[in-house]
Amino acid sequence: MEENYRIRVGITHGDINGIGYEVILKTFLDSAMLELCTPIVYGSPKVAAYHRKAMDIQTNFSIINSADDYQPDRLNILNCTEDELKVELSKPTPEAGKAALDALERALQDYREGKIDVLVTAPINKHTIQSETFHFPGHTEYIEERVGNGQKALMILLKDDFRVALVTGHVPVREIAQDVTKELIMEKLAIFHRSLKEDFGIDNPRIAVFSLNPHVGDEGLIGTEENEVIIPAMKEMVAKGVQCFGPYPADGFMGSGNYSHFDGILAMYHDQGLAPFKALAMDEGVNYTAGLPLVRTSPAHGTAYDISGKGIALEDSFRQAIYVAMDVFCNRVAENEIHAHPLRKQYYERRDDSDKLKLDIIEED
Repeated sequence: MEENYRIRVGITHGDINGIGYEVILKTFLDSAMLELCTPIVYGSPKVAAYHRKAMDIQTNFSIINSADDYQPDRLNILNCTEDELKVELSKPTPEAGKAALDALERALQDYREGKIDVLVTAPINKHTIQSETFHFPGHTEYIEERVGNGQKALMILLKDDFRVALVTGHVPVREIAQDVTKELIMEKLAIFHRSLKEDFGIDNPRIAVFSLNPHVGDEGLIGTEENEVIIPAMKEMVAKGVQCFGPYPADGFMGSGNYSHFDGILAMYHDQGLAPFKALAMDEGVNYTAGLPLVRTSPAHGTAYDISGKGIALEDSFRQAIYVAMDVFCNRVAENEIHAHPLRKQYYERRDDSDKLKLDIIEED
């Protein structure tokens, strides 16, 4: 990658009735952001202008019809809809859901055509976005199907070195126990381990694993999944070279601060991992979709209808989502360059004391 190359950050506007445009516009009010990347917002210039005026955010932007037409040193907004959109702040509407999906589909199309490098998604309403083409519980599953190339995704919530990944994501609580299988835990541990190495540059990551039941099942008194599923999965992964430890009870582990001693934490289900994470790191937390060719991040918060249009939404999490996407992209480029030019092996012959022929290896650049 060229030294002065600016990463092309595709941004979807999310739900137009939420705080998406507010945090986008506030993020790029700081001109220093435009020195780090080229932002291309997939959405509606008219809706952006509406939010800008409603909250008096003095962010300038250029209107483009193709990602190829982006303007350097500017926030670019690519029009993804031919409809006149009606903004109804703080309300979930089918119109807003369709606008969110239109932007997402256009962004993924441009990614496949090499027009953007990474994707940052503003929050959607998971109900209003449902359609014949979107029948998923969230962004992660949809993106996995559209651009995953058969690879499996892993949801990671992170802030700095605090990273929490999930075995199961957007599934009903009553289905969690049956979904937590040995094979799934091994799959998620493998993705997590690889992501920590390739995406975050950690040579030998240490992963803490949570139990499914309270108190690690109390030796079978309140659950057997630890002994029958989780521990066997961990043992197999340790044999494969993955450093994983536990299983730990989630409450004591987080309350004692033990999370600071590990590079990542694998929780068994959504609220087990994300409730404590958001309590500790909500304002600057980032949702990262690991395991896929596409680098995709989003802020840790949702549409925040309760404060939409009030001008009080914090852009910190959204800004951090952009930083993380760029960092991961750069780490992947560096990793690919290393593997593209591995050390060449050269051999020379010698004989040992018993006059047997030996081949010694010389490593060279």
